Amino acid sequence: MRTYLVMSSLAVGCAALLASSPAKACTSIVVGKGASADGSVMTSHTVDSHRTPSSMTIVPPRRHKQGTLLQLDRRKEDDSGAMPNYSREPTGMIPQVAETHGYLAPTYAPMNDSQLAIGESTFGGREELHSDKGLIDCEWLIRLMMERTTTARGAIRLAGELLAEYGWNDEGEALTIVDKEEAWIMEIVGPGKGKVGAIWAARRVPDDHVSVVANGSRIRTLDLDNPEFYMASANVVSAAVEMGYYDPESALPFQFCYAYNPQGRYSAAVTRREWRVLDLLAPSLKLDPYAENYPFSVKPDEPVTPQRIMAIFRDTFEGTDFDMTASFTVTDEETGKTVKSPLANPFMPYDANKLFKINGGWGWRGERTIARWYTMWATVTQSRSWLPDPIGGVVWLGYGNTAMTTYVPIFMGATDLPETYKTDGRRTGFSRDAAWWAFNRVETIAAHRWGEMRKDVAAVRDPLQQRFFDELPEVEKTAMKLLEKKPRKAAEYLTEYVMNAGNTVVQAYWDLGDALWTRYDEQW
Repeated sequence: MRTYLVMSSLAVGCAALLASSPAKACTSIVVGKGASADGSVMTSHTVDSHRTPSSMTIVPPRRHKQGTLLQLDRRKEDDSGAMPNYSREPTGMIPQVAETHGYLAPTYAPMNDSQLAIGESTFGGREELHSDKGLIDCEWLIRLMMERTTTARGAIRLAGELLAEYGWNDEGEALTIVDKEEAWIMEIVGPGKGKVGAIWAARRVPDDHVSVVANGSRIRTLDLDNPEFYMASANVVSAAVEMGYYDPESALPFQFCYAYNPQGRYSAAVTRREWRVLDLLAPSLKLDPYAENYPFSVKPDEPVTPQRIMAIFRDTFEGTDFDMTASFTVTDEETGKTVKSPLANPFMPYDANKLFKINGGWGWRGERTIARWYTMWATVTQSRSWLPDPIGGVVWLGYGNTAMTTYVPIFMGATDLPETYKTDGRRTGFSRDAAWWAFNRVETIAAHRWGEMRKDVAAVRDPLQQRFFDELPEVEKTAMKLLEKKPRKAAEYLTEYVMNAGNTVVQAYWDLGDALWTRYDEQW
C-alpha cells in the first residue's frame, strides 16, 4: 500500500531532519492575466509565521526633502514580550527618493497604489551564502519596491540595483511579483559570508499560466538571451562556478535551483505542496506527487478565481494518499481492500504528526499541508488593468489558519483600516483589541475536534466570504461614479466599506469562538 510506504519512509527520514523555523514556511500562488477568470493578474501569500506582527496599516504616498536618508533595519528574534516576536536592529541608511507610493503595510507589504503586488516564500538556500554585511533584508526590499516602482519589471530591476550597491543580508527568498499585465518570480540569495551584494534570477510566468513557490527555489535553466521572460544578476553563473556549485566543463546546463537551493528539490515539505497546487489547478496533467521537479508553470484546466486560490489555501491533502483526516480511506494495492489511511486522525490534519513521527515543519525531508496553524495572515491580490488603481487594486486579507479564515477585500483606494487590524496581537498577548486574536482563538479551539467543528467554522466562514464577492460589483460601480466627480468621496466610501467589512468579520469570529466554547463545553 503506497500510503504506508510514504509514512514509513518519512518516519525513517525524520532522524536526518534539518531543523527549521516555521516562521518562514510560506506558500505563494501566482496567476497570469490569461489564466484568471476575469483577466486580473494575481499573486498570494500565506505568512506562515507566528513571530510576525499581526498589525497592518496603510502608508500614504509621500514627498521627501532632498538629502533625506532612510533608516533600514532587520528582524531579530525577541522573546522579551508577551509572546515570541521580532524586534528590529538597524543596518544602515540609504538615500530616500523624492516621492514614494502608498501601500498596504503589514510586515510583508502585498500591494501599492499602482497595483504592483508581491508575495513571498523563504527557501533558505546554502548557509555559506548568508551574509550580514548588506543593509537590505526581504521585508525592506519589498517595501522599497512598493515605494519606488509601479511595474513588476521595474521592481526587479530596482531590486537588482539596490542589492548590488547596498547588499542582501537575508536568507534565500522567492518573490512572486505582479502588476496589471505581467507576473514574475524572482529568487535571491546572498553573495557569501563577509560580502556585499546578491545573486538573483527572475523568470516571467506566461500570461496563460499559473505557478507556485512553496519554500523551494523554482527557477531552473535561464535563457538570458530572452529578456522578455528572464532576468538575472551579472554574477548568477560565475558565483556558482567560484563556489564550486557548478562546473561549466560538465556539459550540463546551469540550473539556478540546483546551484543555490539543492535541498529544496529533495524536500517533501516543498515538492508535495508544489505538486498539490499544480495538480489541483491542472489535474489533466496527472503530475506525479513523488517527482523531484515540476514544470515552472502550467496552464490551468479552468480559469482561476480568487475563491479558487482561497480554497487551495485551505487544503490538507484530503482525498490523496497524504490525507490525515479521520474519515479518509485508501485501497491496499496488494489485497484490494479498503482501509483507513494510517495518517488519519480526528484533529487538525497536522496535529498528530509527532505521533506518527512525521515532521510537520518545512524541514527538508518533512511533510506539511498548505493550511497551517501558524499562519499569521494570508493575502490574495488582484491587479486589474481595466479599473482605476484605487478600485482595481484589491487585497483579500484573511487572518490566521487558512483552513478557517474569511478574507476581507481591502481596496487600494482606502485610506484606513479598523483599529483592531492596526493592533499587534503578538505584542499585547490575548486581547479583544487585536483582530488576529478573534481568528487565532477560533482555530485553537477548532483544531482539537476539527472533524466536527469544521462544519461550524464553514457555516460562518463561507456565507461571509460569498457576501463579499457578491457585494463587489456594486461597491466598484459606486466607487467608480464617485471617482469620476469626487475622488475624495470615493476614498471615503472605499475606506468606510473596508472598515465595516473588517469589523463585521472580526465580530463574527469572536461570536464563533464563543459558540464553539459553549457548544462543545462538555464534550472535550
